[in-house]
Amino acid sequence: MLSTTLVRMRSHPFTGVLPAITTPFRTDGSVDHGYLASHAKELLDAGCSGLIPLGSLGEGATLTFDEKVAILRTLVAAAGDKPITPGIAALSTGDAVLLARTAEQVGCKGLMVLPAYVHKGPREEHHAHVSTVMNSVRIPCMLYNNPFAYGVDFTTEWIDQLAAQHDNLVAVKESSGDSRRVTALRARCGNRLTALVGLDDMLVEGVAAGAEGWVAGLVNALPRESVVLFERARDGGPAAARQLYEWFLPLLRLDVVPEFVQLIKLCQQECGMGSERVRAPRMQLSGAARDAALATIRTALRTRPEVGG
Repeated sequence: MLSTTLVRMRSHPFTGVLPAITTPFRTDGSVDHGYLASHAKELLDAGCSGLIPLGSLGEGATLTFDEKVAILRTLVAAAGDKPITPGIAALSTGDAVLLARTAEQVGCKGLMVLPAYVHKGPREEHHAHVSTVMNSVRIPCMLYNNPFAYGVDFTTEWIDQLAAQHDNLVAVKESSGDSRRVTALRARCGNRLTALVGLDDMLVEGVAAGAEGWVAGLVNALPRESVVLFERARDGGPAAARQLYEWFLPLLRLDVVPEFVQLIKLCQQECGMGSERVRAPRMQLSGAARDAALATIRTALRTRPEVGG
């Protein structure tokens, strides 16, 4: 591990708008690396600070190890000096460590560390898992707290304990849906840790509570609107962001339902920013669910505001 002074005092990659970038697939189900690279450049050119691949929105659980490494290589090459900070999750601690070390070796600038897939053990097992992953690398790490998705809740006290043990833990993606967690984290940890909003539809509330970044989903379809919304919330507060936020909320709420991957990819397709193709066991939306989603998306696009850029 690096010293607290070396890691926490230097600039780290977990601020601003960080797309949880989707994984594009060809019709044969393989990863479309050509589109992945061009999509990454579009997001970064729109003002995003970096990219987070291999997360739940990126369908990371459906990707093989070799596919994950190939995605990281594509994105590192496409991003130039912008940071790639992949999600690190696996069924076993050993597999997570292998992915973390490989990500560091191929040029990723940080990691988003998740609990182990599926496992629902006691606190000490989750603590040991994320600790082992963070100990295996020298690059900065962001802990991902999503109790609903992963069945483990990293409380403020627990996060503080982990930060005291790991100099390279510098940020937390807060996806509990409670913006008070951001306030509590700042009160407990001060400037030692950066909080990021992890749900699309609590962006303004989270930034008002002190979050300094946004791990975003709908940004894949509407990157410029996402960046402008974050900047208005950060620089001018809720009042400055209100009008754009109210327009955006019906779409942002697509990020917080079980079919969020299909919905966000459908929105990308409607915006000319990708394809709705997903990897099994997911299936593209159909019937009434698809009709309702398209109505929401198309209504929003008909009233799409001009934000410049």
